[in-house]
Amino acid sequence: MNRSAYVIRRVLLIFPTMLAIYTITFFLVHATPGSPWSNQDKPLPKAVVDKLNEAYGLNDPLWQQYINYLKNVLQGDFGPSFTSRSRTVTDIISDTLPVSIQLGLVSMVIAMIVGVTLGTIGAVRHNTWADYLSSFAAIVGISTPSYVIASLLVLFFASYLGWLPTNGWDGVFSVKIIIPAIALAFYPSAILARYTRSSLLDVLSSDYVRTARAKGQRERIVVVRHALRNALLPVVTVGGVVFADIITGSFFVETICGVPGLGRYFVSSISSRDYPVVLGTVLLFGFIITLMNLIVDLIYPLLDPRMSR
Repeated sequence: MNRSAYVIRRVLLIFPTMLAIYTITFFLVHATPGSPWSNQDKPLPKAVVDKLNEAYGLNDPLWQQYINYLKNVLQGDFGPSFTSRSRTVTDIISDTLPVSIQLGLVSMVIAMIVGVTLGTIGAVRHNTWADYLSSFAAIVGISTPSYVIASLLVLFFASYLGWLPTNGWDGVFSVKIIIPAIALAFYPSAILARYTRSSLLDVLSSDYVRTARAKGQRERIVVVRHALRNALLPVVTVGGVVFADIITGSFFVETICGVPGLGRYFVSSISSRDYPVVLGTVLLFGFIITLMNLIVDLIYPLLDPRMSR
C-alpha cells in the first residue's frame, strides 16, 4: 500500500512540474527581443505584420496568450509553426522525434557497454594501470562537451581520413550514425564508468562477496553473479537520467552532423523565434525527463527486492 501511494504521488507530481516548466518557458520566450517576423530576408510591411500577429493571437495580452496556449496543450494541440506555416508543431515533432530517439538509443547502448565495461575493469583491477587508464578516459569524457567530440570526429574521420560521411542521416544501420552516436555516447560512458567503478568497489568489499570467494568460486562468477548485479543499482539511477539527457541534449550534435532530429529543429526554432515549436519541444523534453525519473524509481525493486518491502 505504501508503494502504491508513493507511485501515485510521483505520478501526480508530474502535473505541477510540467506547469512550472511551461510557465517559465512561456515568459522567457516572450521576453526575448524581436518577433517571429523580424528574421525575414526582407522586412515585412507593417500591415502584413499586424495581420500575422492578429492571425496567431500575438496581439492578445500576454496573460491571455498564456491561458489560450495552455488550454490548447491540454487538448493535445501544440499550435501551428510560425516558420513552417503548412505544418503544425505536432507534425514537426512526429517527423523529427523518432530520429532523435533512434540516435539516442544507439548512443545509450554504446554508453552502457563502454561505461559498465570500463567501470568494471577499473574496480576489478583497482590501483593498476588498467584502473588508471579507465579513470583517465572517464575524466576526459566528463570534461569534454559532446559538440567538441562531434567536431573532432568530423574533422578527423570525415574530413581528414575520409572514412565516414561528414553529415546526413539514413537510419540506424547507416555509417552516417557512427559520428553522432559516438559523440553523444562519450559523456554518458564516462559517467556510467565512474558510477560503476565506485559502486562495484563498495560491493566487492562486502561480506557476502568475501564469503563467495571463500567457497572457492571463480572470480568471474563472483563479480558477474554476486557483485555486479547489486552494484548496478546506482548505475540504473544515473542511466535513466543519462538516457533522457541524450535525447533532450542532442541539439548541437544533431546540428553539427546534419541529423534531422528534434534537437536540430529546436535550435533553428529558437533563432527564428518560433514560439509554438520552442514551447512544444521544451514541454516534450520536460515530460521525457520527468517520466524517465519515474521509471527509474519503479525499476529499483526489480534490481533489489528489499526496496519493495
